[in-house]
Amino acid sequence: MRITLDYGRTGLEVSLPEERVIGPLSIRPAPALADPEAAIAQALAQPIGTPPLAELARGRKNACILICDITRPVPNRQILPPILRTLQEQGIPKNDICILIATGLHRPNEGAELVELVGEEIARDYRCENHHGKVREEHDYLGTTPNGVPVWIDSRYVRADLKITTGLIEPHLMAGYSGGRKVICPGIAGLETVKVWHGPRFLEHPKADCGIIQGNPVHEENTRIAQMAGCDFIVNVCLDGQRRITWVGAGDMIAAWEEGVRFVEQVVKAPVPEPVEVVVTSCAGYPLDTTWYQAVKGLTGVMSICQPGGTIVMAASLTEGLGSEEFQESLRASRYMRPRHQRGPVPETCEMDEWQLLMLSKVLDRCKVKVVTKGLPADVLRRCQVEPAETVEQAVADCLAEYGPKARIAVVPKGPYVLPYVG
Repeated sequence: MRITLDYGRTGLEVSLPEERVIGPLSIRPAPALADPEAAIAQALAQPIGTPPLAELARGRKNACILICDITRPVPNRQILPPILRTLQEQGIPKNDICILIATGLHRPNEGAELVELVGEEIARDYRCENHHGKVREEHDYLGTTPNGVPVWIDSRYVRADLKITTGLIEPHLMAGYSGGRKVICPGIAGLETVKVWHGPRFLEHPKADCGIIQGNPVHEENTRIAQMAGCDFIVNVCLDGQRRITWVGAGDMIAAWEEGVRFVEQVVKAPVPEPVEVVVTSCAGYPLDTTWYQAVKGLTGVMSICQPGGTIVMAASLTEGLGSEEFQESLRASRYMRPRHQRGPVPETCEMDEWQLLMLSKVLDRCKVKVVTKGLPADVLRRCQVEPAETVEQAVADCLAEYGPKARIAVVPKGPYVLPYVG
């Protein structure tokens, strides 16, 4: 059985024993919008839970539009033009519109990457700026939540007369689903905020997981933080397996997002009757699989269908290596890279990017991991507590030899864009 896994920009074709395979588990068919530009314009004019964008923009002096960074395949080139036209038609000059890239704590997106993100015309003609989460003086302090999270949000957004956010709704390893409130926190939150909000007190909760909203403390807290920052209008989309727009919604930060979540839940969920011994997956290809930091999402997304003691085989390009310097330091020093019984007392916060190792530890406490990549050498992968493999086929053959003739293989070619579950 030949299956193409999402891998880098090209994909990776693999051959698996058909009689053992469950799946491939995929995004369910949903028709791509025939005219996405018209659908976006209609969503701006007939939003969910707010007046039309044109009405909200009338009389405003300036605006800040949040967009996701390069690690998210948001179709900004389709979303931004109708928003920008609407603002200018209502009297907000180009120079008073800031397109703020919600990098979270990722690196800035500049030069050719900025053009890839928004298109040449917008990159040239508009003020496109990056959020710098580690620069405290670029943030305003909005207070501390009842759960003890200090709220520092990018001043350019906080002080804007009109606040607009954009984004993509898809499964998220901690917050249930991305989109909506998430482009504010962590998208433009300061390091001091994220260290607490992404701390063990929130992330070790059993409901801090993919596809869970109700009772998820990560979701509840960043919704509270986003409300403290304020949001006048959102524009969110859902995508199919070819990254075409299947749904667009605009308006109130909570109501419009919740409608999108209801749509995407019907598309991304893929059941298996019981946990399997082997899961073959990806981290959804470019741009999500460029670093090990991001690739962890490919593991957490399928963890629930891998039986305890089983193995996840993941292919990821890892063309940019491990990730940030802080993440690399955490790999050397983090308590989460030690066996559970050696981790010691639970701290109040995580160091920068250490939270991804906390999520990785959830996977490693349950099952083994084999990684196929050209982006990192074998010794570095072993430092990440995973086993390197030359090919997916060899990794699967080794697993079948270990688990025996009745072992089953669930295949999730698009990694974290699919939400497999036992049921």
